[in-house]
Amino acid sequence: MFRILIDTCVWVDLAKDPKNLPLVKVLETLIERGDLALIMPRVVLDEFARNKARVAKEGAQGLSSALRRVREAVWRLDAPKRRAHLAKRLSDLDLKLPTLGEGVLEGIGLIESLLTKAAVVEATDAIKARAADRALQGAAPFHRQKNSMGDAILIETYADAVNAPAIKGTRFAFVTHNKNDFSLPNGDHNRPHPDFAPLFSKVRSLYCLALVDVLRRIDSSLLTDEMMMHEWEQEPRRTSEIVDAIDEFFDKVWYNRHQVLREGVEGGRITIIDREHFTDARDQSVIVSEIWDGARRAAKRVEKRRGLENLGPWDDFEWGMINGKLSALRWVLGDEWDMLDT
Repeated sequence: MFRILIDTCVWVDLAKDPKNLPLVKVLETLIERGDLALIMPRVVLDEFARNKARVAKEGAQGLSSALRRVREAVWRLDAPKRRAHLAKRLSDLDLKLPTLGEGVLEGIGLIESLLTKAAVVEATDAIKARAADRALQGAAPFHRQKNSMGDAILIETYADAVNAPAIKGTRFAFVTHNKNDFSLPNGDHNRPHPDFAPLFSKVRSLYCLALVDVLRRIDSSLLTDEMMMHEWEQEPRRTSEIVDAIDEFFDKVWYNRHQVLREGVEGGRITIIDREHFTDARDQSVIVSEIWDGARRAAKRVEKRRGLENLGPWDDFEWGMINGKLSALRWVLGDEWDMLDT
C-alpha cells in the first residue's frame, strides 16, 4: 500500500485541465481498492477550498479570453483565404468551450470528494515547532527568503507519517510541482532538496514531481486503461459539421414543402398569377409567377445537390425526425426551439 501526500499545487493543476481527469479517476479507484491512502494535511484541504472558485472561473474565462485574442489576431491577417480557414477552425473550438469548462468543474468535484473523504491530519504543536525551527535556521523551504510556513508544515506532516510505526510493506510518496521550494537547487529537480534528503529513498519513500509516476508504480495497467478510455471519449461536433447538417435538413424540409406547393399548383388548388394581380400576402390559394419560376429552379438545384433518392417521400415518423433534427441543430447554434422556417 502507498500513502501519499499531494501538495495543493498538484491538486490545483489537476483541476485546471480536463485532460487530467484520468489521473484523478485512477486515484479514486486505487483509494477505493485500498491500494492507496492520502495523507491529508489540513493546510491542503483549506488551500484547495480557497482556490477552487478561481480555478473554475479561469477554466471558463481563460479559454474564452485566449480564443477571443486569437480571433482578433486572425482577422488582421492579409491573406483572405487563410484568414477564413483559421476563422472556421476557431469557430469549431469555440463550440467546445462549454464542454471544456464542464470538464474543469467535473475535475474540481472529483478532487473535492477525494479530499473530504480522506482523514485530515491536523498540524500538531510538534509539527508547528519543527516548521518554525526550519524558518529560524533558514533551512528549506525557507531558503528563498519568503514565508514558507505552509510548505514547512506539509513536509513535517509527511515526516511524521514516514517515521511513524507502519504496517510492513507500506510505502510513501510526496508529490509536488513546487520544485523551487522542495527540489535540489541548481541541479536535478527530480531529487529533493538536501535539507529533506533523509526523508526519501529509492523504494520506501519517493520524491516525485509528477503524480503519474507514483500511479504508474502502483498499477500501470489501470493508468493505461483509464488514459485510453479518456482518449476515446466522444468529441463534440465541429461547427462546420453542424452547419453542413443544417443545410442538408433545410434542403429536405424546403423541398418537401415545395412538393406540396407543386401538387397544389398541378391540382388547381393554387393559381399562378402575375405580380400586378397579387394583393394579399396571406392568400395561400395564389402564387406569383416569378416566385413560382424561382422555386422550380431552386428545386432543380436541390435535386442535383442532394439526389432525388434522398429527398423523400417520407412517412410521418421520418418526417418528424427530419424536422426535429433541423430544430435541434439550429438550437445548438443559437436559434430558438422549433425554428423551422425555410
